[in-house]
Amino acid sequence: MNLWNIFPAMHSAKIFSGTGSQLLTEQICKRYGTQPGKVNIQRFSDGEISPVFLESVRGDYVFLVQSTYAPAENFMELLLMIDAARRASAYKVIAVLPYYGYARQDRKDRPRVAIGSKLVANMLVAAGADRVITMDLHAPQIQGYFDIPVDHLDSHAVFIPYIENLRLENLTFAAPDVGATNRIREIASYFNAEMVICDKHRKRANEIASMVVIGDVTDKDVVIIDDICDTGGTLAKSAGLLKDKGARSVRALITHPVLSGKAYENIENSVLEELVVCDTIPVKREIPKLKVISVAELFAVAIRNAFENKSITSLFIHSQRRQGL
Repeated sequence: MNLWNIFPAMHSAKIFSGTGSQLLTEQICKRYGTQPGKVNIQRFSDGEISPVFLESVRGDYVFLVQSTYAPAENFMELLLMIDAARRASAYKVIAVLPYYGYARQDRKDRPRVAIGSKLVANMLVAAGADRVITMDLHAPQIQGYFDIPVDHLDSHAVFIPYIENLRLENLTFAAPDVGATNRIREIASYFNAEMVICDKHRKRANEIASMVVIGDVTDKDVVIIDDICDTGGTLAKSAGLLKDKGARSVRALITHPVLSGKAYENIENSVLEELVVCDTIPVKREIPKLKVISVAELFAVAIRNAFENKSITSLFIHSQRRQGL
């Protein structure tokens, strides 16, 4: 008697979406070769969330895709989905956060403040996540806040081909602040290009007191790369300053389009040639200078490799090419 004819395979992979990442999840599933799992996010009259899986997840690898941008309900919804999958006897529960909210609160930069990114990590683990897959954390050391595996994907894998297709003559990369220097140095080294630093001093969040450019941008085609664009004020000011310093063109490639407040107006009224963003957060409206490129393929491969216990090194194409792997 063949027992495999009686008992099904032990584990399968199922991908479910929270309400904050439905479009991206559909694209991930399309590239993975499956359909999004069936889940109903019920809400009580007062807004209380109650997710219900509409299919069995017993013994499965359950991937829950949800970017935790504002409002906080997106994060609460993800926690409840993790708990529901756990209580439904899922074999492994993997939280897929294309955008990891509260990542900017990664340290105590002044007295009596919270470390929000550490609290988020604690809550994900407490809810029952076995692994986290995310992209471009505001500070890479946030991975150390977890006592579970974290797959930290890099948007350079989609940005590099885009920049190559631009065929810019005098390519120069700009770090939006000193903290981004190592990240920008890496991609500048890949292109054998120069880099400059926009050194800024803030009065408070989203408000810059002063900014200076360290380096020469005269007649250069400057590409600013950063992880988050929130109000767009810093980005617009950086672009204007670079143009004032003699840059021939300025464009920005940003992973997470938070785009709050007057962001769309700030970007449209800026000297930027274009703002290229990933679809980790759905954009609220289209404007001529805004272009969206998808990271669905990256996440589909990461999910498949996590399920099949394979390495994700192949996703870091810039590192492979530089090292000749």
